[in-house]
Amino acid sequence: MAQFTKEIENRRTFAIISHPDAGKTTLTEKFLLYGGAIASAGMVKGKKSMKHAVSDWMEIEKQRGISVTSSVLQFEYDGYCINILDTPGHEDFSEDTYRTLMAADSAVMVIDASKGVEKQTIKLFKVCMMRDIPVFTFINKMDREARDPYELMTDIENVLGIRTYPINWPIGSGKSFKGVYERDQERVLSFTYNGIGHEADAEITAMDDPKLRDILGDELYNNLMDDRELLDGAGGDFDLDLVRHGKLSPVFFGSALTNFGVEPFLENFLKMTTSPLPRQSDAGEVDPFSEDFSAFVFKIQANMNKAHRDRIAFMRICSGKYEKGQEVYHVQGGRKVKLSQPQQMMAGDSEIVDEAFAGDIIGVFDPGVFSIGDTVCASSKRFQFEGIPTFAPEHFCLVRQKDTMKRKQFVKGTSQLAQEGAIQIFQEIDGGMEEVIVGVVGTLQFDVLEHRLKNEYGVDIIMERLPYQYIRWVSGENVDIKTLDISSDTKRVQDLKGNYLLLFTNSWNIQWALDHNDGLELQEFSR
Repeated sequence: MAQFTKEIENRRTFAIISHPDAGKTTLTEKFLLYGGAIASAGMVKGKKSMKHAVSDWMEIEKQRGISVTSSVLQFEYDGYCINILDTPGHEDFSEDTYRTLMAADSAVMVIDASKGVEKQTIKLFKVCMMRDIPVFTFINKMDREARDPYELMTDIENVLGIRTYPINWPIGSGKSFKGVYERDQERVLSFTYNGIGHEADAEITAMDDPKLRDILGDELYNNLMDDRELLDGAGGDFDLDLVRHGKLSPVFFGSALTNFGVEPFLENFLKMTTSPLPRQSDAGEVDPFSEDFSAFVFKIQANMNKAHRDRIAFMRICSGKYEKGQEVYHVQGGRKVKLSQPQQMMAGDSEIVDEAFAGDIIGVFDPGVFSIGDTVCASSKRFQFEGIPTFAPEHFCLVRQKDTMKRKQFVKGTSQLAQEGAIQIFQEIDGGMEEVIVGVVGTLQFDVLEHRLKNEYGVDIIMERLPYQYIRWVSGENVDIKTLDISSDTKRVQDLKGNYLLLFTNSWNIQWALDHNDGLELQEFSR
């Protein structure tokens, strides 16, 4: 029992979020290097090298140098077992990111030091706030010309509405970036390039060491002393309780590319974060230290292994311990199932596991029975975790297959991609699957749809863009979608679960529908 408790106490499960190109994938890979999980980091944009980032496994990701799907990575460091949910940074993949954040206990927010808070960062941060999870900020790329650090902190506070507390402080930026001052330990980590790629070596110097002025030079030394006095005098107090409730964000400065400040950030982060958090269910709060196993599905990915045409359901374990061959109860399916081929992931590579604990992410073979948000638990105690919301897509296409003889593959491919959550599919009410309306959060998902249908299912498709900008789920007492009074350019559809929705070309039509139909309620997301 003591070992069981210790295993869970040592778990840390977090997501890394950022705007595109802020250096999130590079930071992730440096974490893996420290944990010994990989031998060398693959630069995402290294065109001269055939190396690709470990967390980018899908072919289209390697071609474009961006993260399209959420990767799940596990490694060990300093006695901790760490599960990283590496979310897509590209703005077109936010819905997968939203769902992934539901499986995390905390988030690392990566910000470009030259740009500050950007559009996608704001969206993802709002999801973190909705979940009340701790957010740790890593201000990256200090080895390039950067904005003033005080200005960056003010930007985070004003735009995101969260208080900040700098744990370390940068000394210079760009070519004059010398390292960071660690406030709690009253010491400076100074860096010098070691001639191996972009990597750098660190030297630790106490603040009262006479050598410090020689290392930094007069100007940077004087600036640091002024900053130190200002931070201690004008800055607020650090409150770990506020951090753990998402009210205060610890801020770290550094450079993932050169390793400036990455390991100290990881070490501080692990100390400040908690073991797996309780989860809400329809039977009340579920304690992660309960011996009864429970988990929920937050991601489904088909065809990770082309040779086997597999389909993997990713589960966040919320309580207890999973053991290979264990039989569990699938709540939505209403029956017992065996979770076969349990594996933990290193991006495209996987390893079969014999056991896993609360906080861990496992992938299990899915014969087509699981959906996003499903609960599995010990047969003796049956309950359901809070559902994962489906967010309203913003772009729509009418999609059909070129070759009518490939209808079966078309239906299978679009249905599986919809079950993964990569796309959302809508049909004419009482219509068939010969052609479907596909909704996505960002337009690049249409390219992913076309690429995957062709390469994984052998289906070429024709896509016709539709003028709709908004979609709303229909609810309300005594509301019949077929008799609603709506504008001529509003379309009635249903999703794969049979829920009714309305497609609108503009916001004026939404208000028209509400004004002309008593009792009608329109929702922006569905649970």
